[in-house]
Amino acid sequence: MSANGDNTVLTLASELLARASVTPDDAGCQAILASRLAPLGFQLETISAGGVTNLWARRGQARPVLVFAGHTDVVPPGPETSWVSPPFAPSLRDGRLYARGAADMKSSIAAFVVACEEFVAACPDHEGAIALLITSDEEGPAVHGTRHVCDLLQARGEQLDFCIVGEPTSGAVLGDTIKNGRRGSLTGRLRVIGKQGHVAYPHLARNPVHQAAAALAELAATQWDEGNAFFPPTTFQVSNIHAGTGATNVVPGELQVVFNFRFSSASTAEGLKSRVHALLDRHALEYVLEWELGGEPFLTEPGTLTAAVTSAIAAETGIAAELSTTGGTSDGRFIARICPQVLEFGPINATIHQVNENIPADSLEPLKNIYRRTLETLLRPTA
Repeated sequence: MSANGDNTVLTLASELLARASVTPDDAGCQAILASRLAPLGFQLETISAGGVTNLWARRGQARPVLVFAGHTDVVPPGPETSWVSPPFAPSLRDGRLYARGAADMKSSIAAFVVACEEFVAACPDHEGAIALLITSDEEGPAVHGTRHVCDLLQARGEQLDFCIVGEPTSGAVLGDTIKNGRRGSLTGRLRVIGKQGHVAYPHLARNPVHQAAAALAELAATQWDEGNAFFPPTTFQVSNIHAGTGATNVVPGELQVVFNFRFSSASTAEGLKSRVHALLDRHALEYVLEWELGGEPFLTEPGTLTAAVTSAIAAETGIAAELSTTGGTSDGRFIARICPQVLEFGPINATIHQVNENIPADSLEPLKNIYRRTLETLLRPTA
């Protein structure tokens, strides 16, 4: 893999993409980033926890603080024989950059760093501070990564003002979509208790599938909220259901159901839990229900950060970006607890987590320029 010059985004992205950093292994990616950031005057801190490597890099102590956040870990590539070229050997074909992590999200991280290099070279005495929060635990359990670092920063009293997460948010073309929030995620693991027996003697058994059917149908048909100006309505989906022993002549003794809410800021996790329990109780089910809160919804309303990024996108690409809160969760949910303005912006997301993941190679330079223009808007001295 080659590119013109030593400091281009393509060169750095390719260096990162060549590392097989399958979650939670950073595979040395953060050391590469540290070697680029140290000469710029960034103070570097490696924060390790639970087998996860995190990098916190900061230049300057004043405010406002603009944070670039991202993850060096990637999902497993799947069968390498299904890839046209090896997943950790970045390849340029037909104007596209192929590798696991090309879209999600090593290209964004490379663009962060080169944008910082260019901005600091042009404006060494900039206002405020620039920081990078890089984890290797976004694609995994997300316990010892960004969440852990944010807890540590909060305990130390560090105050953040703006954060751009480099998730691949663009749809058809670079710059068409910015995520200014995400829905919350709430998972329920339901066990409905029945009584096992012979199907020929149903009066001696209690079938939990039959008992739960009406309740599940009502859960699926319920409108949990109407959403609001920023979020679509909350959704409920059954993701797994299981009962029985495998035999055709046995009434199962237990039904197991896994379901998930993707919920808007019009609902709360506790409110959804309460409504589900009330519904199950009304159907007189014997059950055990365990909950797992993957993340609360977060929202950055239009303001200083959204204006800076949309302006940068327009100046670089001529596109009027759309604000959106669709999609899954991201580490933005943790950062939003300690930073008032958080948004996500990055490359085209069409091939994320797929075999032959790729992005247009000519999108790397404008992506970097958008990040640099945002730095110029928020941190360039006014005098």
